[in-house]
Amino acid sequence: MKKVERVSLVESVGTQLREEITTGRWAVGERIPSETELVEQLGVSRASVREAVRGLVQAGLLATRQGDGTYVTASDATDVAIRRRLVTADHTDVVEVRRGLDIVAAGLAASRRTAADIKSLKKALADRATAGVAGDEAAFVANDVEFHLCVARASHNPVLIELYTSFARALAESVRDDQCLQVFTTGQDTWHEALAAAIEAADPTTAAATTLSLLDSTS
Repeated sequence: MKKVERVSLVESVGTQLREEITTGRWAVGERIPSETELVEQLGVSRASVREAVRGLVQAGLLATRQGDGTYVTASDATDVAIRRRLVTADHTDVVEVRRGLDIVAAGLAASRRTAADIKSLKKALADRATAGVAGDEAAFVANDVEFHLCVARASHNPVLIELYTSFARALAESVRDDQCLQVFTTGQDTWHEALAAAIEAADPTTAAATTLSLLDSTS
């Protein structure tokens, strides 16, 4: 048997606070109880609570607003870590990772999509087109990303969906960098509609191939 490791009081407090966040009892955007309230609720010292909260702030789960309190900013430390890494990642590296995720997502989506998934895909495409015609880059990028998130959700693979959701911010930057709005306005962007059609037709091979063509057309 392994020796039992003694968990410090700060670690124990941190674990309890993290559980409040990950279970959703403290929702993202919500202000957590004050330091005094936490001391009373947990029966520990103010120093232990302060240090535990500091650890969660460093992990990106909490943020302290001077004079206003401490708020939940994320529910998953792994998600935060991925986002932080992607912010400093090279564009080429992001595209290579996106390539892998998109192809897997497209194939699975074509195999597992539901009527609700198809409806979501078509709505994202329609909203994207509306923004494109209006020349609204912000809305165009947001709906382009939403379309790809819809593809990932249609895979019904929780791990893939979480990875893709974490990847969304870098994906948005990729859409801007690739000047997808300009491609759309020239009428050369037919791959998104073709991908949606392949997924609706339950054709994984065509869906994956179309995704590859879409990525190649913007790289």
